[in-house]
Amino acid sequence: VQLVVSGGGAVQAGGSLRLSCVVSTFVASPNCMSWFRQSPGQEREGIVAIDAEDAGSGKWYADSVKGRFAITQDNAANTVYLEMNNLKPEDTAMYYCAARFGYCRQYPLAARAVDVWGQGTQVTVSS
Repeated sequence: VQLVVSGGGAVQAGGSLRLSCVVSTFVASPNCMSWFRQSPGQEREGIVAIDAEDAGSGKWYADSVKGRFAITQDNAANTVYLEMNNLKPEDTAMYYCAARFGYCRQYPLAARAVDVWGQGTQVTVSS
């Protein structure tokens, strides 16, 4: 699996951004797609995840982004999106797309369960 991330950039507080993650599958498709973020000096934080086989009921959000961020997938485009609304300065971080082949519903936001990482994209929110 190869993950290519696009989007990100600088925005003022209260603004919105959308990140895209194109998923290229060579052998097996991942069961679980997620987004993580990492600020300097901080651990990588899982913020959203989606069960690729059951997107209707299989979505998880960290409390820090619940109600503001949304994860969606477009199977025809092999793309996972992260819609970010009402951005806050504390959302400033490097954002990563991630894929795992294991069972998504067990620790869906755990970095240690990730099998493949995409490259990071910087999101900067100014006050």
